[in-house]
Formats: sequence, structure tokens, C-alpha cells
Amino acid sequence: MQGRLKLPFRFDVARMRAEVGSLADGDWIPHYNARDYEGEWSGVALRSTGGRDGWLFPAPPGGEPYADTPTLGRLPYLAQVLGTFECPLETARLLRLHAGSSIREHVDHALGYEDGLARLHVPIVTSPEVVFYLDGAPVPMGEGECWYFDARRPHRVDNRGVEHRVHLVIDCIVDGWLAGVFAEAGFAPSVVDPTFVE
Repeated sequence: MQGRLKLPFRFDVARMRAEVGSLADGDWIPHYNARDYEGEWSGVALRSTGGRDGWLFPAPPGGEPYADTPTLGRLPYLAQVLGTFECPLETARLLRLHAGSSIREHVDHALGYEDGLARLHVPIVTSPEVVFYLDGAPVPMGEGECWYFDARRPHRVDNRGVEHRVHLVIDCIVDGWLAGVFAEAGFAPSVVDPTFVE
């Protein structure tokens, strides 16, 4: 089972950074999983259940539909980035791990390609001092790139730098379009014929 994949997208780092910089401190909400991190970890909802601002928590299956938040309406380039993905989107969040903070090793259940849900990361602010570990091994990611990780596998993050690390994190429904993007990037799923949303 393939745990990570760099996807063939590249986004404008300066434009993303400018929009992140336009957000006020009050726009950032502490992450709900307080036991999973040390220091400060916060987020801004760009898509959430019912399009609510400040709602970072993914909804259980069958819950209220996901929609863009009012905050996303103030961030036109990030809205354009999300529009790149022609598959159905669930949550989309800016997640900020403060300098000197860390996310403890954990797993996210039912959050992998084979489950029909792929979590993508677009680094916006990062540095060599920010280290993302998957299965105990560091995964180098550059700003503006797009990566898939199998979040069901053990992963953690250490920010040893002096700058807050910010990623755009998108949960995507696996459909025919996304399956094609993954295949083009060389992905080898552990199931031959997952059930796609058409």
C-alpha cells in the first residue's frame, strides 16, 4: 500500500502567502485535538459543514453537506486553488503549526485513498526545520507542491524553526477524475476497483 504521493500540481506561493497574511489573529481557531499536539496548532476553515466559519471538525458520514465558508470568499486565489480539484471536496482548512510546536504521532481512521477519501497537503509556509514524518521517515515537501498522505499510517510533525508552518489541507472524495490524477502520478492502490463517486 503506497503511503505518499506527490501530485502534478504547483501553486503560486507568493499569492497564497499574501492571502494567509491577510487573515487576522482572530480568524485562527485552536485545533480541536488538543491531546495530539504540544505548543500551538490552529486552523481556519475554508470549507466546512454548512459553510460555517471557525468549524474545523470533519462531519460524520450522512451529516450536513460541506460548503465554502465566508472566509474563503475573502481569499480568491485560495478559492482558485481549491477549484483546481475537479472532484467533490469535503473539508478544506488552513492549518498552522506554530514555531517550536509539534504534532504527536497519531493515525486518522478511514482517511485513505482506499476508503474513498484522500487528504491532500499544499505547503504554503514551511522550512527545512519543519519535518513531517510518515511511518517514522521524514518526507520533504516544498512550498506550493501538492502531496497525498495515507493518514491511516502513523505520522507526526515537528516545527523546529522560527516561522509558523502553514499548510492548506483538503479532504477529497475519490472519484474518476482524482483516480486519473493519482494514476498519472504513479499511484498503486491496494484495491483494484474502488467504488468511485461519478
